[in-house]
Amino acid sequence: MRTKILKLLRDTKEYVSGQELCEKFGVSRTAVWKAVGQLKKEGYGIEAVQNKGYRLVSVPDVLSREEIISCMKTKRMGRNVVYLERTGSTNQDAKRLAEEGAQDGTLVVTDCQETGKGRRGRGWVSPPGINIYFTLLLRPQFQPDKASMLTLVMALSVAQAIERRTGYIPGIKWPNDIVMDGKKVCGILTEMTLEEEYIQSVVIGVGINVGQTDFPEEIKDKATSLALKCGTGTARSSLIAGIMERFEKNYALFEKNLDLSDLKDTYETYLVNKNREVRILDPAGEFEGRAEGINEKGELLIELPDGSVRRVYAGEVSVRGLYGYV
Repeated sequence: MRTKILKLLRDTKEYVSGQELCEKFGVSRTAVWKAVGQLKKEGYGIEAVQNKGYRLVSVPDVLSREEIISCMKTKRMGRNVVYLERTGSTNQDAKRLAEEGAQDGTLVVTDCQETGKGRRGRGWVSPPGINIYFTLLLRPQFQPDKASMLTLVMALSVAQAIERRTGYIPGIKWPNDIVMDGKKVCGILTEMTLEEEYIQSVVIGVGINVGQTDFPEEIKDKATSLALKCGTGTARSSLIAGIMERFEKNYALFEKNLDLSDLKDTYETYLVNKNREVRILDPAGEFEGRAEGINEKGELLIELPDGSVRRVYAGEVSVRGLYGYV
């Protein structure tokens, strides 16, 4: 019931009488009073005024199932939230839940990942209490060759949500790293499970440096956080809900044609590689060229020195600026 009361107070923004809460949720005044008391203990600023009722005046940076659900405004994505205070990997948890029959749009969130990983099996530093780590479980009805584009859909959604909540416009380093002033603030890892020739599930893991201000020596020159770049606190649960809201809209556009034709232009407004000289780190051989943008399949278009254009598929390929990470 705490979740329902919290969501109502958040959505109403005005005083809600105790009687109204009792009637809406079918509980006693004592039950309402106890629920409000528990919320106050968790750090929520709830003002109680006689003959007026209760009003939510402040929200702490709480990461919990109740808080995430109370922020959520989606119809499909993130409606089923699984919160784990500590876990090995939210991607692995989401895969397990998929095998157990979890629904499309299930969101797995944790406060601390002990074995988080990025692309190519690299570790992802996941300290507790300050950052965001979540995985979205999807059950697509399309062919496996379309799944790679979902990484770009999520990257766009994260960038849009960060801009909306902080006012800072981040960039996307193709295909899915979110950067601020040339340093990485978010990584995304998409994994697919096949059953015969069909997609059984797709899990999209997202790690965002929110409040972290200290990084290991080996990545401190390449990593940053919202706190370092924006200088203000960002409520993690609200940001997660905002990403789900944007992803739901962007995913619907993707599903129309099963490509990025309706998202390409918006994606490119965040693309830091566009119109820059880049180096493509391909197992088949490195090469350099000028990034022109992406096509409807999410491939990076590279103009080579001879004037020809080469399409680069994400896969095992990495993109670097000629003189650094971006």
